[in-house]
Amino acid sequence: MKKIGLLSDTHGMLLPSVLDFFKNCNEVWHAGDIGSIAVANSLETEHTFKAVYGNIDGYDIRSRYPEYLVIKIERLKVLMIHIGGYPGKYTKQAKQLIETEKPGLFISGHSHILKVMPDKKNGLLHINPGSAGKQGLHQKITCIRFNINKGKITELEVFEKERY
Repeated sequence: MKKIGLLSDTHGMLLPSVLDFFKNCNEVWHAGDIGSIAVANSLETEHTFKAVYGNIDGYDIRSRYPEYLVIKIERLKVLMIHIGGYPGKYTKQAKQLIETEKPGLFISGHSHILKVMPDKKNGLLHINPGSAGKQGLHQKITCIRFNINKGKITELEVFEKERY
């Protein structure tokens, strides 16, 4: 079993309370718009860290992390990309990747809107952790943690904090 912390859209800011929420996680995954290499370094210091770059990320982050990531963990295939949409409204690239890779979990960021949605048509769970940063129109800072055990996602928990 692996305990995963998932965040997105930090835009260069990492709250200590988010780090505390992830303290017992085996891995932390970032779904793009990291915003600064310092945020990535901080997360890499504390955890096994996986990330994709987002549309605001510069060369320093883009040279270190891919545009999308496909991994298998605990028998679950995971696809992560920053701009991917959601069930019924996938981007063209995400739709192609989902058809090709056939993940059981599809993760995207970008919208700053927390979503956990099953996609029965593609046989997957979609998660967007919302935004763990203060930049944007969202009113709450959000991120997620969950377990992956034998191909199943369990004990999904949401972190939520007022932005101001």
